[in-house]
Amino acid sequence: MLDRGRRAFIALLGGTAATWPLAAHAQQAGKLPTIDYLSPTTPLAASQRTAAFVQRLRDLGWTDGRNIAIEYRWAEGNSERAAEFAAEFVRRKVDVIVTAGLPEIAAAKEATASIPIVFQVASDPVGTGLVASLARPGGNVTGLSNQAAELAGKRLELLREVVPGLHALATIAEAGKPDSALEVGEVQAAARERGIDMLTPDIRRAADFVPAFEKLKGRVHGLYIVAGPLVNTNRARVHTLATAARLPTIYNAREFVEAGGLLSYGPNFLELWRRSADFVDKILRGAKPGDIPVEQPSKFDLVINLTTAKALGLTIPDSFLLRADEVIE
Repeated sequence: MLDRGRRAFIALLGGTAATWPLAAHAQQAGKLPTIDYLSPTTPLAASQRTAAFVQRLRDLGWTDGRNIAIEYRWAEGNSERAAEFAAEFVRRKVDVIVTAGLPEIAAAKEATASIPIVFQVASDPVGTGLVASLARPGGNVTGLSNQAAELAGKRLELLREVVPGLHALATIAEAGKPDSALEVGEVQAAARERGIDMLTPDIRRAADFVPAFEKLKGRVHGLYIVAGPLVNTNRARVHTLATAARLPTIYNAREFVEAGGLLSYGPNFLELWRRSADFVDKILRGAKPGDIPVEQPSKFDLVINLTTAKALGLTIPDSFLLRADEVIE
């Protein structure tokens, strides 16, 4: 049975009712304008980002339970559930769909050409066919790009700086996902240019992580972790296995480094989630999603966990630490 709107957060009291077009239309129909929020992970894994989204909505005058209703669905790392959830949203005639990750965005887009869809992050929205262009998305879809594939070479170079003997590398990514495959391809190309051998174990479900790491023992000197629903949902497991194998890791988001990973380089995902609320706000005011340009991050953060570096026996150059946006000790 489908989860009928598990609430992840308690709305703040107060606020005034919005009177913008979609809100007014929904209230005339006897219901609050509804935002259906489809997360590819779990309430726990997504808690910080979802809280940032909800808080920004409040800042813009939208309070859950007063002048909007937010319904949550959690795919829990299983992207096959996305089509099921998307079909439910269409049946219930929600006002806006908010989601992240290519399988979820694609499922929503396939399910409806009329309900506005806001994606909180997508790797290559033009290349994967989600939008016609960044400036003029067209259709009913818009949102934010994280430029994951474009940053692959930069991440690899950063890992090489702190792991000088990096001659063999493994990518940990969910197989069969187009956006993950795109990033893995960029990592492989960057590795070839630098004479680094690559291994890419086949990971399709949570049970595949342990045997994948077993195969990597003694064969690689570092890990490039490709974010995605399955990897993000199993973040603690990936960290535990990497630590046990004493393998330096690089990620795209600081949450992984907070959990004990070595390095991350990428946009501020809390800011992306906050910005996605601005897209929802514009749509509730009457803007068409196809007219709202897709945004790209303008700043990328380098975060390093110095405690993890010491545990791995790595000496981090002072010049590297000075360039870091955050050093966790």
